[in-house]
Amino acid sequence: MPHSLYLLLSFAISFAVVFFAVPKIILVSNEKKLFDVPTHRSANQKHIIPNLGGIAIFSGIFISVLITLTGFDINKIDCLLLSSLIMFLMGLKDDTIGLSAKKKLIGQVFVAIFLVTVCQVRFTSLHGILGIYEINYASSLVISVITMIGIINAFNLIDGIDGLSTGIGTVISSVYGILFLYFGQLEYAILSFSITGSLVAFFFFNVFGTKNKIFMGDTGSLTLGVMFAILTIWYNEIIPANNSNNLIWTSPAISLAIMIVPVIDTIRVFTVRISQKRSPFAPDMNHIHHQLIKINKNHLHASIILILGNLIFIAMAFGFIDILGNNILFFSLLILGFSVASIPATINLKMKPEEEMIKVTGNLEESHLHLIKTIRFHDIPEQEETEKEKNAVVSKNDHFPKVKIHSN
Repeated sequence: MPHSLYLLLSFAISFAVVFFAVPKIILVSNEKKLFDVPTHRSANQKHIIPNLGGIAIFSGIFISVLITLTGFDINKIDCLLLSSLIMFLMGLKDDTIGLSAKKKLIGQVFVAIFLVTVCQVRFTSLHGILGIYEINYASSLVISVITMIGIINAFNLIDGIDGLSTGIGTVISSVYGILFLYFGQLEYAILSFSITGSLVAFFFFNVFGTKNKIFMGDTGSLTLGVMFAILTIWYNEIIPANNSNNLIWTSPAISLAIMIVPVIDTIRVFTVRISQKRSPFAPDMNHIHHQLIKINKNHLHASIILILGNLIFIAMAFGFIDILGNNILFFSLLILGFSVASIPATINLKMKPEEEMIKVTGNLEESHLHLIKTIRFHDIPEQEETEKEKNAVVSKNDHFPKVKIHSN
């Protein structure tokens, strides 16, 4: 069977599973009262929405992979399936009965150490970052564990508004899928397109759903986070099955561009929280998507802006990797990423004084109007009554007493 048909089949199966599973999950969630309770940080403030969409996403990926990879070397992805199952169960517990940030972090560390030590999913080279190529085992363990935990949390944190994590996840899995196919890694390409199919189907319910709207919750974001962390390391460690001359593409700079939105947002938010002497995991409204919403008040527009921005960074990375090299490109992307990410916050800072001025001006106008109303309803009637008393002439000869008002 041609490789393209395997990818199409993996996409179609995961898409179909999610498409038919989501309505059933919503039905059960409504009956069992399994909802996402809105808070001041919620994307949807008015409605109670089921948040177990991750069940459908994970099911779609898992079923698609098992069917499509029949006859392939499943050992290549068995550790990914096992680790994602652990993260899935942890996310499910958090979405249903709750799980503290500390316990979630401990679970992430456990999974990361398991993947690095038992499954050997780790970096062995930095491809020239800071002039470093091959790294020793100890450095490999530390860098790989930190990268995994970082990506898991990064993807979990961008799941803040409709369509963002789903759209960014679609970009990540699609690009990795195409690149794995290009380098002859069919098993990894099939896995990537299985993720894409699940996310595309889920996107319609998450963004355009009305009665059947649903969130992926931590069940979905944690599961996808660990999958993307593994795909990122695998991509940097590719040994091409074909005679490709573009090995420079399999570098940290390209991976950074693919993961740019969640990575930059997380580093930025963590830096702000730590500078304010708060826990890096303390929730707030400083994410890039929150800043964009403050500007245009539209969740879908904010998601589209960030998705397009991610695609632009990916295009730039492939366009400049041969010119700048991995090291310069890597740090250039970081600097540019932080610069672009600061634009919405800067705009909001400039808008804030104007809003305060408008608010003050509005209060002054209201006070002025109140004063005018007070004069109208209290002073003017008294003056009118005085005029009436001066000009009133009572005619005693009339059968019915009446007041005549003489106009001047």
